[in-house]
Amino acid sequence: MDWEAPAIVLDARPYGEADAIAAVLTLEHGLHRGLARGGSSRGGAALWQPGNLVQARWTGRLAEQLGSFSADLVHPGAALAMEDALALAMLCAACAVTVGALPEREPHPEAFEGLLRLILALPEGEAALTRLVRWETALLAALGYGFDLSVCAVSGASAGLAFVSPRTGRAVAAAAAGLWRERLLVLPRFLLDDAPPEPGPADWRDGLRLTGHFL
Repeated sequence: MDWEAPAIVLDARPYGEADAIAAVLTLEHGLHRGLARGGSSRGGAALWQPGNLVQARWTGRLAEQLGSFSADLVHPGAALAMEDALALAMLCAACAVTVGALPEREPHPEAFEGLLRLILALPEGEAALTRLVRWETALLAALGYGFDLSVCAVSGASAGLAFVSPRTGRAVAAAAAGLWRERLLVLPRFLLDDAPPEPGPADWRDGLRLTGHFL
């Protein structure tokens, strides 16, 4: 059994003296792990850094085995983010969320394509935070935990949506929040169709709190 495909490196943990157990995300094979020989050595560790885009090759005698990886670097996402603390934090967070949330060997093309776009957009600085929140929202939807932001769960109104129920993921209008306001999650405007063009720090904070709760 073997396959070859573009892959995003998500994680690599030392195994033995110089090898690593690597986790990658591909379009067709989903989250996949394998033994990367030399993956924690001085010469090989740079290739298996989270955020790198590689051309990965996986081989194994049986499909259910761990198998082994080899790869060629395509885009050094990790190295490009090293000098920017915010970009590095977003990259590490996105890779960690992917490893923790996705089931192994199950294709999730939306997650792969969204993560790839996010990695390529990291040089945008703070603006990439909008992409991070939207990607996490799409990831939740792919896993069956999508938000319903079309109408208020209480009144049925489509205007004035300001909160999200932490239990159901449905939107709640400000006028209908009532005594439950303090228990609801703030809905950032940029997740709505009529969102403002330039979200700010408070919007990103509320977005990460929202997706973080459901993740």
